[in-house]
Amino acid sequence: MRTTATCLLAAMIGLLLICVAWQAAHPWLAWPRAFAEAGTVGAIADWYAVVALFRHPCGIPIPHTAIIPKNQQRIAESLGSFVEQNFLTPEVILGRLSGFNAAQALAGWLTVRENSAVIADVMAGSLPRLLEDIDEKDVEHLFERLVIPRLRTLDVSRTAGQLLKILTEGKRHQPLLDRGLSAAQAWLSSNVDLIKAKFSEASKYTPAPLDAYIVNKFVEGIVALIHEVVANPEHELRRQFDAAVRDLSGNLQRSPVYRRFGRLLLRDCIRHLENGRYYGVLLDHLRAHVLADLGGKDSVVRDMLAGTFVSIGHGLANEPSIQHKLNAWWLDIAGLLVRRHRHQLSALITDVVKGWDEKEVSRKLEAEIGRDLQFIRINGTFVGGTVGVLIHACVSLVWR
Repeated sequence: MRTTATCLLAAMIGLLLICVAWQAAHPWLAWPRAFAEAGTVGAIADWYAVVALFRHPCGIPIPHTAIIPKNQQRIAESLGSFVEQNFLTPEVILGRLSGFNAAQALAGWLTVRENSAVIADVMAGSLPRLLEDIDEKDVEHLFERLVIPRLRTLDVSRTAGQLLKILTEGKRHQPLLDRGLSAAQAWLSSNVDLIKAKFSEASKYTPAPLDAYIVNKFVEGIVALIHEVVANPEHELRRQFDAAVRDLSGNLQRSPVYRRFGRLLLRDCIRHLENGRYYGVLLDHLRAHVLADLGGKDSVVRDMLAGTFVSIGHGLANEPSIQHKLNAWWLDIAGLLVRRHRHQLSALITDVVKGWDEKEVSRKLEAEIGRDLQFIRINGTFVGGTVGVLIHACVSLVWR
């Protein structure tokens, strides 16, 4: 474009020279001469204006030229101020963000297992470095400042009773009874000989065949009872087990004896932890297990983290009220950040622009907008020529 505009200027100069040379023989050349003269002036004037923005014309330090390099500092400050006042305002930022349900978008993104796995990988990848940076003193400080003071105020008995109550709601404790019964059956079946031996020691005056018969029948009866309890959800033993668990839960929560025992037990555990200096052992144990898990093909930590994020996504997607609260919370944070740090952001823009090389700034700006600026030169040539013809026509009419 620069070459085109320059060639057009040369064409105007060439036309002007031709008209000057042949006008005496051909008077009508006064019209193209007027066009060429004014076009040449317009092209030179616009060339000067365009070049003056970025450099000194022909290298001559004419006042008020090389405007952009000379005013880079002022331009940087003006640009930072312009961005701060017109873009980094709470009204603009919050106006843009308020129409977007960010919580719903985040929930939809997290529900995709691959997306949650990306976050899980990042978090899991940072764990080895985090664990390496933690030493025994850090763990001790954590326990002494945060864990142990809260443990001292913890009502272990009441907490255990509440957990037991939650466990028994909806008969969630019955599978534990089934597992216990299955374990008892397996133990009885595999230790019949031991039971016979102990029975024979306790019953010295009965024949061995009779002892074996009694023990076999006893074991068979217990196994049959276990099968009945497992097969019948309404078995009497299950109801007795439920009653015993409820009584235990109530006693743990209300009985002064149980609560005092819980406090003493917790106090002994805290003393044992403090006196044994187990902080380093705990740290080494945790570090070894986590690093071994992360180094394996199927990492439980990564899978657990990914599953947690997926669950959070599903839960958030199904709770519009929580989405509304999160969106409001994010908007409050965004408004607070804008009000607090908008000046720092504009100052960052100002400092970056000030740090640019003057010639490099001019070159980049000219490369970005230079095409349009060369159109100004081209248009100036034709506009100037047209105005020159109009002036020549007016002068001719007046003299006639």
